[in-house]
Amino acid sequence: MFNLCGPQASSSKLQAASNKLQAASRKLDKKGLKDYIGHMKTDEALKIIGGSLSKPSKMPGWSIGLPAKECKTGGKLQKIPGSVCYDCYALKGCYVFKVVQDAQYRRLAAIKNPSWVDAMAHLINSKKPDVFRWHDSGDVQDLDHLMKIYEVCELTPSKRHWLPTREAWIKKHLDSKPTNLVIRFSAPMVNQRAHASWPNSSSVVTGKDFNCPASKQNNECRDCRMCWNPEIKNISYKAH
Repeated sequence: MFNLCGPQASSSKLQAASNKLQAASRKLDKKGLKDYIGHMKTDEALKIIGGSLSKPSKMPGWSIGLPAKECKTGGKLQKIPGSVCYDCYALKGCYVFKVVQDAQYRRLAAIKNPSWVDAMAHLINSKKPDVFRWHDSGDVQDLDHLMKIYEVCELTPSKRHWLPTREAWIKKHLDSKPTNLVIRFSAPMVNQRAHASWPNSSSVVTGKDFNCPASKQNNECRDCRMCWNPEIKNISYKAH
């Protein structure tokens, strides 16, 4: 068996204080950050993030891909028949090409760059439409990565962000989540629902009880934006 709960906080009070401190630090000198982002050149931003953003054909907007082999929980689920990560799409097809994998690992390493938040915000603000999906492949790596995603969302207030994840520990950090970010926890197994305590979630089903319309429209989102809508508690996808 494996643990889906992730790292445990030593103290709820300590965790709450940490969340408040992180939220406060993200608000410091916000005007200066925005001014800097506004003057950043796109070529500079692309170099900082380790390459380009991705544009999945199904999606209405842009995304960023990381190596699926480095998913913390997903990497364990990939080995379990009946899990949502078994036979993962991001481990086959064009994703196995060396040029694609090299680019994904460059983007993964770039998260540690001190200017990564500013560069991501610049690139997302420069793109249309107003929706962005985090990780068309891969997942959140750790708390530092999550906090940086929060910062990017705060610096792109005109954009709506969607973050699908298998990392259950993220639930402890939803209180400091930016309002323009929807985090959907993915139920680990096919035909399973996420725990009701998650404000937003997703599931994969084999029957007819699904609400994602993509399977009925050439596997495309088209005008649908349900994944970005916080009012939609659970999105159920038809199993491929």
